Amino acid sequence: MLLESLREYSTRLDLPPVMYIKTPIRWFIDLDSQGNLLGFVSATGPETRGKDRGKMMYAPNIVRSSGVKPKLLADRGDYVLGLADEKSKPERVKECHWAFIDLVRQCTISTGNKSVQAVLRFLENWDPEGARLPEDFNPGDNLTFRVDGRLPIEDPDVQSFWADYTNPQEGEATTCLLCGQLKTPAERHPVKIKGIPGGQTAGMALVSANAAAFESYGLQASLIAPICYDCAERYGKAANALIEDDATHLRLGSCIYLFWTREPSSFSITSLISDPRPEDVKALLASVYTGRQADLEVDNLFYATALAPSGARIAVRDWLETTVGDVKRNLGRYFTLQRLVDAGGREGPPLGLFPLALSTVREPKDLPPATPQAILHFALKGGALPHWLLYEAIKRAQAEKDREKITRPRAALIKMVLLSQKPNLAEGSALEKLDTSNRNPAYLCGRLLAVLEGIQRSALPGVNATIVDRFYGTASTAPAAVFSRLLRGSQSHLGKLRKEKPGLYYHWQQSLEAVLSNLSSFPPVLTLEEQGYFALGYYHQRAANWEGTNSKENGEETRP
Repeated sequence: MLLESLREYSTRLDLPPVMYIKTPIRWFIDLDSQGNLLGFVSATGPETRGKDRGKMMYAPNIVRSSGVKPKLLADRGDYVLGLADEKSKPERVKECHWAFIDLVRQCTISTGNKSVQAVLRFLENWDPEGARLPEDFNPGDNLTFRVDGRLPIEDPDVQSFWADYTNPQEGEATTCLLCGQLKTPAERHPVKIKGIPGGQTAGMALVSANAAAFESYGLQASLIAPICYDCAERYGKAANALIEDDATHLRLGSCIYLFWTREPSSFSITSLISDPRPEDVKALLASVYTGRQADLEVDNLFYATALAPSGARIAVRDWLETTVGDVKRNLGRYFTLQRLVDAGGREGPPLGLFPLALSTVREPKDLPPATPQAILHFALKGGALPHWLLYEAIKRAQAEKDREKITRPRAALIKMVLLSQKPNLAEGSALEKLDTSNRNPAYLCGRLLAVLEGIQRSALPGVNATIVDRFYGTASTAPAAVFSRLLRGSQSHLGKLRKEKPGLYYHWQQSLEAVLSNLSSFPPVLTLEEQGYFALGYYHQRAANWEGTNSKENGEETRP
């Protein structure tokens, strides 16, 4: 189904000629109409690994491994001019050059193209030994010809010849798995897929077999899944087009996710996932809540797949076939569950996938691929976030050395895990801001810690290490072991505030009483889920602390 969907997508693309792909051309060999050399012209393009490989343009392509297979009129210096570098074997280079000349000769006979004739005349008179080349010429660079300023590889009759040459019709015909027609299958699929993270830069195969364990009924290579040359080329070019377009792919560690739809759509999931803008999220939620079929595109199929390297081949790590409407609804839930009121009572902007994932680790380099993949899976397919994400977020919060233990992305991820696993809870405004009616002991303990921290900061402005820095880990796992001590310590701070800042004193005294009046005792131990509620209680109360203390006497501002 994956390959069939990619082939179907290729019909919407402006594909290059058959067996042409984007190729970096470093040099143009300029000829006149008689095949006389006018010179070598450098073609510059973007640098790759510190080297200018040349201008990207569509040129003939063929899959080759160890055999001698020339590409028509555009190839490396060893094929085109018979030039060897220090590592090349002279006899092998000669064989490649002769094969290139023979291919140009076949094209000349078949097409009668005057420009190709000029190229053939040049090649028949070319002497690699006495050649005068540019100083920065490298035999590994790609070259092509220009005759009187025109590129023969762009002539329709040349492109037609190359299509016939690379699509042999001999061999036993069989039913193509993609188009269903009786055609000769491709022994090796003609287009390699490039851009797989950690994969081979030259491209990799998605369908291939190189050992007896993968073969059956005597079928080898790509014949294990018989696909005709046209379909094989189309699905390969479609995959490469999705990888090249920033709007249709997302890199997550060693995987790359590709997204496309059956029918054209303005819906772009990549930007919503990686860098959501508030106006885009608002429009998405509006389409979900109104439920209009035209907005949801309920009849338009949506596809997503995850590709990763597996040796010299590509492994499919994930595959999703659904509708645009279902994806929009799941994304709407994804953004709704992450809503949190920030300091000052403001709702923060929507969070992208990576800030949520990075909240579970100390540094980006520590992020395992499974974390963003799990969040993306939830955003696309719905369901529940895995419980281990809650563990990672809480563990990271307890390990932080500074006061930013519960950041907004971390609190949002904790909230998303908790609510996604309890579908019976209201998912609208639940846990979005401070809930004074919440009687969950863990949530109240989190609130209490934030109140005690606020009291300390008001009494001792600029304190280096707060009680949160020292006691958050114990308070969030075994409240009974620490809160009695923390409450006793807060009394001296409250006494100081009563004398020096009575407005803040009454504010904190009321906040303390509001929490303690609903907390009959401190739990001895909190489960992992309860630790999540503790974190949210602490985050909500801190946000409320800033809003409350900022309006008290003396203009005192105590940020949470």
